Amino acid sequence: MPSTNEIQDVTALLADWSHGDRHALEELMPMVYGELRKLAGSHLRRERGEHTLQGTAVVHEAFLRLVNQRDVQWRNRAHFYGIAAQMIRRILVDHARQQRAEKRGSGGIKVELKEAMAVGMPVGVDVVGLDDALGRLAAMDPRQSRIVELRFFAGLSVEETAEVMSISTATVKREWSFAKAWLYRELATAA
Repeated sequence: MPSTNEIQDVTALLADWSHGDRHALEELMPMVYGELRKLAGSHLRRERGEHTLQGTAVVHEAFLRLVNQRDVQWRNRAHFYGIAAQMIRRILVDHARQQRAEKRGSGGIKVELKEAMAVGMPVGVDVVGLDDALGRLAAMDPRQSRIVELRFFAGLSVEETAEVMSISTATVKREWSFAKAWLYRELATAA
């Protein structure tokens, strides 16, 4: 977990960057690059050996997408990593869909759900399947879907997720538990 000073530094640089300070972006990049690399690495480690994505490529693509966000007013570090979670999710899902298309439907990128979400028995699930399930969850409960996205794809803590979503930590914990159980059932029946 980053120190309070690191969180404040990132938040200040994000605010400066939002106001057009390109120098702030230069200072911000090395501060967030390592964290983005850890996020991407944790997702790639959960994949099976046949994946072709490299952590560096995911980080660079995510960072490019983040830099190109024109109208975002970054509120804080957690907000930034919340948006990064969406970017990483899209990159992984797009790559999985591309790989699936190239293999003519013979599968997708697999992640280990047990390690990723600390739920019951291990179930290998492809990223496309997880994305589809999150879409179904979002139709029923958008807040739970967003919590999963922030916790799973961005690796945010309960406290950071609560901050991004402007809800209590107790609500995040409760909704995270419900969402994990729902996704586990959904993905286990699809397997």
